[in-house]
Amino acid sequence: MKSQGEIEAAIAQGLNRFEQEYMGRGPKDVHAYLIGDLLVVRLKGVLTAAEQHLVRSLPVEKGRDLLKQVRTHLIETARPLMEAMVQQITGEKVLSLHHDISTLTGEEVILFTLSNAPAFREIKKK
Repeated sequence: MKSQGEIEAAIAQGLNRFEQEYMGRGPKDVHAYLIGDLLVVRLKGVLTAAEQHLVRSLPVEKGRDLLKQVRTHLIETARPLMEAMVQQITGEKVLSLHHDISTLTGEEVILFTLSNAPAFREIKKK
């Protein structure tokens, strides 16, 4: 049985690999946080150079909305892959997935709601 930290690290590595393979480049930083039956993944520095240019070259709202629409579509298309990875690592079915990205900071947040809080072994603190 994995510890909570091992589950979080495996999720972070899996989503980092997903971003590299599916989106074309990986984030600068990625962390996963397991909070009961919620799995929160925070990715920093995910915007490609082309996406940054797009956001800067269009009026603020239009660039932001276009980028969010494209990223949401990509996430929804790849959703079965991400859900399968999360289920394999946590042992729990994904009930819902929520996603948002900031065009200002380049930070992306993905929230998975799981069927149950995953079982993990406790680590003894010294």
